[in-house]
Amino acid sequence: MKSTRFATFFALLLIIFFLPQCGYNDIQRNEESVKAAWSEVLNQYKRRYDLIPNLVNIVKGYADHEKETLERITEMRSRIGSMQATPELINDPQAFQRFQQSQAAMGNALSRLLLVVENYPDLKANQNFRDLQAQYEGTENRIAVARNRYIKAVQEYNTSIKTFPNVITARMFGFAEKPTWQPEESFEDISRPPEVNFDDEPAPQSDNSDAAPAQPQ
Repeated sequence: MKSTRFATFFALLLIIFFLPQCGYNDIQRNEESVKAAWSEVLNQYKRRYDLIPNLVNIVKGYADHEKETLERITEMRSRIGSMQATPELINDPQAFQRFQQSQAAMGNALSRLLLVVENYPDLKANQNFRDLQAQYEGTENRIAVARNRYIKAVQEYNTSIKTFPNVITARMFGFAEKPTWQPEESFEDISRPPEVNFDDEPAPQSDNSDAAPAQPQ
């Protein structure tokens, strides 16, 4: 019994001594930085999500011919709202990719809509629209900054769990590599909003159902 207690006590001493030397604290700090950066990414996308209804409504009042485009944006927003964008998403590479793809497609659709607005001088002159446009552009800038911070935080974390002796600690305590942001060009058909897949299984391809909006960029 005494020998068992002594062995346990000795093992605890070794752990206390070993952990600071093996990079455990550094890995923990880097992981917390990734979580904080990801939370900011979600906050900025939520900001854009909240702007969309007002933007769609004001465009609808001036641009009747853009009904199909507006309906697609509204549908995409609804689907994004149904996704479980949680802090744990960064631990699921496949879910993370679906989230990124959906947001990239939404950003593309909104950019196309703002280009279409060039055909409606009265709408461009509307002060409410100009205010919303300024808020949207500011939000896109904040999204870009938040994404870059996330990418940097993930890079530092992923590097920290691959270097010796941290790599041993990472394997012992189950620290896994985090997914980073991929270039939007890596997604197929990113310019066609209806193609976004929000399910676990890939959506069937169709030659007609994913056609781009009628108005060119």
